[in-house]
Amino acid sequence: MGVFAGSGSAYGVHALGAATYSVPAGDLDATLSTPVTGSSIHSYSANVWSVNDYWQFTTTSAGYSGISVAWDQAGSNTGPGSFALWYSVNGGAYTQLGGNYSVPLSTWNTSTAGPVSESFAEPGIAWDNATTLSFRLIDMSTTSVNGGTVAAGGTDRVDNFTVSAIPEPSSILLVGMGLAGALVAMRRRS
Repeated sequence: MGVFAGSGSAYGVHALGAATYSVPAGDLDATLSTPVTGSSIHSYSANVWSVNDYWQFTTTSAGYSGISVAWDQAGSNTGPGSFALWYSVNGGAYTQLGGNYSVPLSTWNTSTAGPVSESFAEPGIAWDNATTLSFRLIDMSTTSVNGGTVAAGGTDRVDNFTVSAIPEPSSILLVGMGLAGALVAMRRRS
């Protein structure tokens, strides 16, 4: 299994719209600030969480199978403590995968990310060879990381969202045929 390099998007959505988002320095959205104190230097961070607010990651799995996802996620004491992974294939309805998971207390600093909260393998062939594959990490509860109630200043941080896959056999065959053709061409020139 390998990680395929490609394009995609990542962003957060909050119902109240008043959240402060922080992103890594050098990211494309220059309107957002650099990471807040205490977060990983590469993490996305936001506060003012409500139930059903989410982080979203979108990519393609065209030409790939055996899809799995993994990420690092942590929160402050008063940040949201319960999330779930939801997915959508080719713009279809979002479906929850598995149950809710607990977000650990952030121990991140400016050079080290926190623990990996969760990882999931594909639930079947649904994620294979999709033109658009979207994942949401959705806040599922008003309970905070420390067991209280989520506060306006409570943060959630996410980093290293990774989609891993295996190239489809037809893709491998095409690459192999291309390499074989190149070898034949090189031998003819010699």
